[in-house]
Amino acid sequence: QVQLVESGGGLVQAGDSLRLSCAASGRTFSTYVMGWFRQALGKEREFVAAISRSGVSTYYADSVKGRFTIARDDAKNTVYLQMNSLKPEDTAVYYCAVGLNTRPGSASGRYDYWGQGTQVTVSS
Repeated sequence: QVQLVESGGGLVQAGDSLRLSCAASGRTFSTYVMGWFRQALGKEREFVAAISRSGVSTYYADSVKGRFTIARDDAKNTVYLQMNSLKPEDTAVYYCAVGLNTRPGSASGRYDYWGQGTQVTVSS
């Protein structure tokens, strides 16, 4: 069982930045593939970003490429999502997820554990 706790969400204006954090339990964080997803009100959950176990490879949805950066700190069992140049359409609940035996990717089925989510609201 892996527990995930997201933090860092909030209300910001368009163009602002936020950094989300996701702390994971367990002693084998370095073996986890990590991902970020989001779900806007009335919409399906969608992929945002993912990072490989080594941290060398990262993957992004086209809608956030160039604005968001995913990173991991294995010493702190934490994955981050740096979000710059935020837009109103980025408004959603953001979830982090752990993949135990998978490669990083956009399919939610690759991931085994999910956090409770953190709300990000971007006003225009």
